[in-house]
Amino acid sequence: MARTRYDSPGADAPGPPLRGALPPGSPPPGAPPPDNSPGSPPPGAASPDILRECRAALLADAALAGADLRLTLSGVHDAWLADLLAEARHSAPGVDVALVAVGGLGREEMAPYSDLDLVLVHDGGPAVAGVAAAVWYPIWDSGVGLDHSVRTVPEARAAAERDAKVALGLLDARHVAGAPWLSNSLRATAYQVWRAKATTHLPTLAASLELRHRTVGELAFLLEPDLKESLGGLRDVVVLRALAAAQLVDEPAPAVVAAHTLLLDVRGELHRGVGRCLDRLVQQEQERIARAVGRADADDLLRAVSAAGRTIRFASETAWRTVDAELSRRGRWRSRRRPDRRPLAEGIVEYGGEVMLARAAEPAWDAGLVLRAAAAAASARLPISPFTLRRLGDQAPALPVPWPEAVRDSLVRLLGTGHAAVPVIEALDQHGLVSRLLPAWEGVRSLPQRNPVHRFTVDRHLVECAAEASALTRRVARPDLLLLAALLHDIGKGNAGDHSETGAEIAFEIGERIGLLPADVDVVVRLVRHHLLLPNAATRRDPDDPATVDAVVSAVRGSRAELDLLHALCVADARATGPAAWSDWKAALVSGLVDRARGAMTGTPYGPPELPEEARLAARLDHPTITPLRWPGTGAERFDPADEGAGELVVVAPDTPGLLSRLAGLFAVHGLEIVTATVTTQGSKAVNVFRVAARFGRVTDLQVLRADFAALLAGRFPLAARLAAAERAYPPATGADDALVLWFDGAASAATVVEVRAADSICLLHRLTAALERCRLDVRSARISTLGGSVVDAFSVTTSAGALVTDPALRTAVEQALLAAAVTGNDLSS
Repeated sequence: MARTRYDSPGADAPGPPLRGALPPGSPPPGAPPPDNSPGSPPPGAASPDILRECRAALLADAALAGADLRLTLSGVHDAWLADLLAEARHSAPGVDVALVAVGGLGREEMAPYSDLDLVLVHDGGPAVAGVAAAVWYPIWDSGVGLDHSVRTVPEARAAAERDAKVALGLLDARHVAGAPWLSNSLRATAYQVWRAKATTHLPTLAASLELRHRTVGELAFLLEPDLKESLGGLRDVVVLRALAAAQLVDEPAPAVVAAHTLLLDVRGELHRGVGRCLDRLVQQEQERIARAVGRADADDLLRAVSAAGRTIRFASETAWRTVDAELSRRGRWRSRRRPDRRPLAEGIVEYGGEVMLARAAEPAWDAGLVLRAAAAAASARLPISPFTLRRLGDQAPALPVPWPEAVRDSLVRLLGTGHAAVPVIEALDQHGLVSRLLPAWEGVRSLPQRNPVHRFTVDRHLVECAAEASALTRRVARPDLLLLAALLHDIGKGNAGDHSETGAEIAFEIGERIGLLPADVDVVVRLVRHHLLLPNAATRRDPDDPATVDAVVSAVRGSRAELDLLHALCVADARATGPAAWSDWKAALVSGLVDRARGAMTGTPYGPPELPEEARLAARLDHPTITPLRWPGTGAERFDPADEGAGELVVVAPDTPGLLSRLAGLFAVHGLEIVTATVTTQGSKAVNVFRVAARFGRVTDLQVLRADFAALLAGRFPLAARLAAAERAYPPATGADDALVLWFDGAASAATVVEVRAADSICLLHRLTAALERCRLDVRSARISTLGGSVVDAFSVTTSAGALVTDPALRTAVEQALLAAAVTGNDLSS
């Protein structure tokens, strides 16, 4: 591969001319200006107050932004530092020094509140300590952060040879003031050392990058990404430039430069808005920053940032792959034998650890070559070479509609390779090939998902879901339809309306585009439309209710094969979403619902499960009690975090109005979240079965809970005060004033389902159940789903007479009561 240099001097050259060099006729290097020289700054010209005033004036000018702001900030700091050094040298004549900027100032990429990274280079004179003090102290007094060092060029060389971080930093060296020959010498030395020590420094640098990425995460998939340190962030572009400076890879491509510029612009506006050095793109600043950088809104900004991060990450991975191959080659005896070409598929070969086109391949005439190459690469667990990707992007023709069967089979084979397909599809996406194959993909590309339960953007989630589905293909009769449905199940996101319905319409168009048979198109459409049915019905409805089971059977048209597909899609979707979306408990609920649906299809009778034996025994007692069905034993102080419903309690008490809300409040003050609640009445007793989770991980003492329960029933427990204290200690999430109430008729037998979607708070369930009780509704069962900072609470309710809730006036009153309860700050004494 041809190598180009990234603004760097040759291996033996002193480097390009530096800005700030003295004009002809100036005093020789190192000579201080005479006392009355016009170049001498007036006393106080380098005052810290002057720098503060200049910075404040620049940041107050909203019209000054982006690259103009960065260059102007750099120029202001350069001029002030030049005056500072001139004053210092004036007081210490005979000292030959240069002030060199590295880091952001060295690259002229200063953010408003960036630190200054400076090197005072000197020729070894004894008075340099005084010059250094005269420079550093005013910087500290100005309030600007400072990372500094004082070195001769030989000392800098020794430090760079020892430390990869020092060597990397010196590549950004730029002359600011003083003797240009010292700056030139330092810069040339930095590049010579970097190239000479590449085989030792680059593995160290790679290890530090991997550790940082594991710690900070990936920029593209974070709701509040670290613009500088995360994978795909600004720091990675600095490393890309360093790899180019080592003459191992090409300069960053225009797409990387554009992505880097966007991140710099966003970082600059972030600093300006918060008034300090902050690199995490916090949500409360995103809307303002979006307007400042010309984006429509916060989602559009986050989408652009995500796309930029993915571009940088892909370029970084490609560059490091090239570097690893080169360093490995340098570590072996060079062989004259060229690598063999190993055929992988028609027109596709492996060469040198990469997938490439065969010599006879004609991408301009072979419409199926893109997906055939992708499937071959994923099957072989190899990357597609950058040159091949560029050639496919430039020459591949549009596919005929409908697709030929062989092309569709290549797509299915690609998806069937599982997680090996993820980097291959990402490579295609970075060259615009995925959107060319499936135009609807552009609608979800880099689309953020504001729900923190999701780990990925929509498009990456779809690919991850297909990868998870590949492990489930043996459970279904049509693996191809499972893989395609997994790839398309969220394709409707980003459009108005219910994404399942919109996605079904898009899936129909894609199914016809790729040449599926009409019957297969219908199956994929139904899978996309109902992909949330099983998890929602199992966790937000009563899975033992015949109405719930009938809804599932109806959705799959009574087909066991479609039920198996829907079940596998549900599992793959949840696993791809993230650990918070799936647990053994949820898996058991979904599997139980699927089993009951299968039974209904074959005529196997089923009914609601009987109460556990412990619950039946507790109901026979003459006094109120809390009986554990499942509870951590002695020494088990914490719930198993993998089991969402680690505790199960039976509460028997007199059936009195307000009992459920008071129990919800009691559990809340003991740090217990109710996951499900089943309410039954036996004579004058209420027998309630609660599945609970520890909100803060630690289990409450069961004896203390029982004592407080007895005090609650006796009217001696200060519930309102304890709840108010809990809410003060644990304030609700942002957006607590935004709630939604939905009604679902026919979702339960002999009951009406009302669903509340709101921001989570420690007392929310107590408030909601109290509101329902004030409206004289009986709660038959409740299911609580916590999704990040939001909850979806579903209640099966009837009137006090046991009838369905159908009266519009009553529904309106209930809605108002629930919405008021969902808003924090209401009185908790009810």
